[in-house]
Amino acid sequence: MLIDLHTHSYPKSDDSFVGVDDCIDRAKDLGLDGICLTDHDDFWPLDAVQALSRRHDFLVLPGSEINTDAGHILVFGLERYVFGLHRPAFLRQSVDRCRGAMVAAHPYRRRFLAEPGREPQARAEMLERAAADNFFSLCDAIEGVNGRGLPAENDFSRDLGAALNLASTGGSDAHRLEQLGTVATRFERPVRGLADLIREIKAGRFRPEVLNGAGRRANPAGS
Repeated sequence: MLIDLHTHSYPKSDDSFVGVDDCIDRAKDLGLDGICLTDHDDFWPLDAVQALSRRHDFLVLPGSEINTDAGHILVFGLERYVFGLHRPAFLRQSVDRCRGAMVAAHPYRRRFLAEPGREPQARAEMLERAAADNFFSLCDAIEGVNGRGLPAENDFSRDLGAALNLASTGGSDAHRLEQLGTVATRFERPVRGLADLIREIKAGRFRPEVLNGAGRRANPAGS
């Protein structure tokens, strides 16, 4: 199954330029099998997401992109925002209580600089520092391919995931309709609901897949 794990809709994400119905319709037209609504520090009620799924006859799953002191995390399983979620350790405890899952979003941010990163030694040092960051040890997976990331940034993310022995997801991070259909996550087993998604993320049975902007694989090698 091909699911975009990282999307944003307006008005829940005030930096998004796409309504949720348009987002779902576009993902469906592109041939994706589902999307996750991961708006910034906000949560879609499960009954609202289920209503969207029924109306569009399409898999829609709830999540959130939480802004923490150490970086952004895609969270699946939590149902509401409470004070303290900006602290990674507190967020992990909260997610564990609801048996959810956490994915480090665009992990290259704050940790990779493109210009010094052209030099192998400088890149290796940035990768070593990032791998030693306890922030990532709290996550179940890492976003290895972000649709809005540059190739060098996504390469760094994938290498970081390999160094940490964390499986890599893919997400468009779409804030506009044209950004959908660029990146998604290929799951090895069926995902029919939130519980399935959390189980498969924690099991690591998936891989990122780079698409051609029309919901199809860009090349045989995938990501």
